[in-house]
Amino acid sequence: MAEAHKHLRQPPNKLQRTVTLAAVLTLLSLTSACTSKSATGPDPLVGAWRSTIQFETGAFAEITDLQFMYVFNAGGTLTESSNYDGAPPVPPAYGVWRRVAPNVFEARYEFFSNALPEADAFVNGTGWPPSGHGVLTERIEVSQDAQSFTSTIQYAAFGTRGEPVEGSGTARGAGVRIRFEPGP
Repeated sequence: MAEAHKHLRQPPNKLQRTVTLAAVLTLLSLTSACTSKSATGPDPLVGAWRSTIQFETGAFAEITDLQFMYVFNAGGTLTESSNYDGAPPVPPAYGVWRRVAPNVFEARYEFFSNALPEADAFVNGTGWPPSGHGVLTERIEVSQDAQSFTSTIQYAAFGTRGEPVEGSGTARGAGVRIRFEPGP
């Protein structure tokens, strides 16, 4: 019987030690990954949001029902679209964001603008010609529960050669996180 259990008293060989070490390291890294989040989780701005916007000055000041939808991605990029992207048709805005203080962020995003087409533009295949671009710089303050935010926006309008044009202005925003509603 002593001979049958002789292999149990032998020190592990190099392959056994390597396999054991790899298993222990894997378990440690998984445990660390599961517990490494801070109590507040990732940046509270990351995710999808819907915001009502009211311009106080500039070309958009007369619009009273303007809304933005945003996606703030981990890593600092964002996409924004508005309920007026179809009038005239413009693509979404793309940009970047960063934290400037606890629960305070700065976002900078740009969009292309279009001019009104001539009467026969669609017959000629020219459609909506480009007229320049807009740059929005937004300061966002996220609530403590990370479910809403308030913001101030500076809008700058530029022509096709990058020259400033009329229409720049300022706005205020109030956003809420887009999320699944609790189920039954």
